Amino acid sequence: MDAALLAARLLLSAVFAVAAVAKLLDLPGSRRAVADFGVPKRLVGPAGLALPMVELAVAGLLVPSTTAWWGAIGALVLLLAFIGAIGWNLARGRTPDCHCFGQIHSAPAGRPTLVRNGVMAAIAAFVVAVGFRDAGASPVGWLNDLSRDGAVGLAAVIVAVGLLATQGWVLAQLVSHHGRLLLRLDALEAALAEGRPMTAASDAAVREPAGLPVGTQAPNFALPNLAGETVSLDGLRAEGKPVLLVFSDPGCRPCGALMPEVGRWQRELGAAMTIAVVASGSAETNRAKAAEHGLGLVLLQAGREVSLAYAAGGTPAAVLVRPDGTVGSPIAGGVDAVRTLVARAAGVFGPATAGGAPARSAPAMPVSLPIGAQAPVVALPDLDGGTVALSDSAGEPTVVLFWNPACGFCRRMLEGLRAWEAAAPIGAPRLLVVSTGSVEDNRAMGLKSEVVLDQGFSTGRSFGASGTPSAVLVDAAGKIASQVVSGAEAVGTLLAPVPQQPVSAERSAARQAAPVLWMQQAPRPS
Repeated sequence: MDAALLAARLLLSAVFAVAAVAKLLDLPGSRRAVADFGVPKRLVGPAGLALPMVELAVAGLLVPSTTAWWGAIGALVLLLAFIGAIGWNLARGRTPDCHCFGQIHSAPAGRPTLVRNGVMAAIAAFVVAVGFRDAGASPVGWLNDLSRDGAVGLAAVIVAVGLLATQGWVLAQLVSHHGRLLLRLDALEAALAEGRPMTAASDAAVREPAGLPVGTQAPNFALPNLAGETVSLDGLRAEGKPVLLVFSDPGCRPCGALMPEVGRWQRELGAAMTIAVVASGSAETNRAKAAEHGLGLVLLQAGREVSLAYAAGGTPAAVLVRPDGTVGSPIAGGVDAVRTLVARAAGVFGPATAGGAPARSAPAMPVSLPIGAQAPVVALPDLDGGTVALSDSAGEPTVVLFWNPACGFCRRMLEGLRAWEAAAPIGAPRLLVVSTGSVEDNRAMGLKSEVVLDQGFSTGRSFGASGTPSAVLVDAAGKIASQVVSGAEAVGTLLAPVPQQPVSAERSAARQAAPVLWMQQAPRPS
């Protein structure tokens, strides 16, 4: 019995120690997982740090025989809490990413997660029930029997193993950093040769390649759709078009923000490519999501088998499969990366030209609303947590400026924008900044105008904006008074004093031909 108790304690200790260390090495991911499981927002930060610390304490208590019983109680309580949280989410059709072992292993919570935690809870309950008076042998008790020479030899072995492990880690880091440096230099040389800037997005892509190597054979699969029919990759390629696989999960919040666009892509780009959503979760939950977001082709994977086959580490993510069945792109991870991949794929595999070659035109982009149309409703949180609406400025012309604190073009025009605020000419419109980014980053800009947050850029797209910085003028009656313009110079034209009468298309064009001087030399976005 002593051996069984010792084995159970060491197993539990190892599992909790690995889970704790993995979470501590990826605290942002741990906090996201805690939030996805329904923890109140104000508790997400403390809970994301407290959970791995408690797991680490439990792992330590389980090793010595004198504290092992208390450690087993802590393990049992934690595991029962995990089982309860997973069961509560599954009962509501949600499958949040468990992030159980940080970046080592993370998967949407489901029945396998419940079973694994149930088995671990049973082991912990065994230690609690049987080990109340005697929790088993000490794993380090044999050290007391070592001679002095044996103790010295053991210490030398431990030091040698530690040195070898450290040397191996340092060597791996050097090789990794050297490889990334070479990739960044190659990308920088290519960017300079093409006359384009090395953007933060492209730099991130260089540093974090993901997915299967481009040009290798794409893994085949056969999955049921929402009607229960089996659909394979070969079947999707039968029409001779490229296939875009979008990996999603109904419990993933960014996926929910992206799915309306995926539905639109399926309808508008269907002639150029086949877009299939490969989703985790139950058929019932995904049917509801498909109806809500207007999705067409949705395939159901039992767990994450297809995602793992394509080396997609999270959701949302996407990969392009060429018509010949080979991988056509790295994994695009995250909402913005998926949008970029779709734009590039639509540009390459667009409708054929008269000569039979694929059209190289860009995909359909948001279209500016016509002048005189009613402006979309805007009601967004400001930096203090209140709500600011565009209708609050009824009777006053307003420039709606779409912004991103991390955008280099936005940063370059920030000083001029502050100067305009400090000495706005008589008759100048009100300025409403619709921005992405954190509250802290937006406060740091030091703008006096109202700043509201729209992390998904849905407001910008509703006006027809496709990037930052861009802006549109809304007149005193709440109607569109200009086309959406991009770049510092064009934005400056909208901040000029506004005439009292409605602005026609001709007058709007005339105003754009007379830019505000403080913006005139500022660079335009690419």
